Amino acid sequence: MLVLTWFHPFMDPRGAQSLLRHLLDLDEEDLGRSRNGVRASAAMARDPRPLRERARLGRRSLEYMRGLTPVPPVSPGTGLTTPGRARFWQGSFAKRDSSRADERRTRDICWRLALVGNAMSRLWEKRGLPDVPYLVPVSVDLRPKGDTGAAIGNRLAFHFARFKPSEADDVPALTKSLRAQMTEALRAGEVDANAVAMEFLRYRPLWMMPRSLPGGPGGGTFSFNCADIRDFPLGAVFGRRVLNAYHAPAILPQPGIGVFFNRYARRDNLVISWVEGAVSEDEVASVADVVVEGMGWTAAP
Repeated sequence: MLVLTWFHPFMDPRGAQSLLRHLLDLDEEDLGRSRNGVRASAAMARDPRPLRERARLGRRSLEYMRGLTPVPPVSPGTGLTTPGRARFWQGSFAKRDSSRADERRTRDICWRLALVGNAMSRLWEKRGLPDVPYLVPVSVDLRPKGDTGAAIGNRLAFHFARFKPSEADDVPALTKSLRAQMTEALRAGEVDANAVAMEFLRYRPLWMMPRSLPGGPGGGTFSFNCADIRDFPLGAVFGRRVLNAYHAPAILPQPGIGVFFNRYARRDNLVISWVEGAVSEDEVASVADVVVEGMGWTAAP
């Protein structure tokens, strides 16, 4: 098994995939099988905008984040003082027979986020948590379509989705609302401002970062995490055939749970990360059941 880890924003998930591709290119050259002798840059180019302009955008993003949640977000990890170890649930699935339109719909990150929100709303109801808006960071890949990009550096920005647990019952309607919300954030330049702000984070100690989060240093961060890094592009690694590949981030005690999607070949992978004490195994299984049923999946052979 090959495990690749990274620290954000030094590297993002697509950058980690690019790093692996760099290593494979070097391995091919060592074996005399270099494809074309051309290798992409290992590190991304510096932002050409002046420091004053980037600082203005960074401050704008910070103000935007602090104004996102008049009511502090609630998560399964809220109030957890003695978190346990990080845990992971993983499953691989195949799509049941469906139309192309249905395939496009269920691959949309807004659909998947709405579906995960629906699963979380059931957990909220079971726990008796208040109906205050979820706050969920949604990653936006800044690379041009089809470009793997540099390995070192951050090419992700974040849009912060907000919706109430009570709004998650109607998944198609919520999907439409989330799509409009993301489009508006892109048009307003909030995603670009966030990308600039992410670059400034690397100059700050880790303990200072919570000051920049919506809940502040003493509050919750996000309600839960949800991401999809799409297709994993490799067929072989160092002469070995790849059977599957997963994206499995560790989750902080707050929010305490995250649901992550990726695909390898014809397999759809689902990974749920959680922290003991924030969520139980039975609750994780319930979230997985809702997501799998909503995606129209069946267990992969």
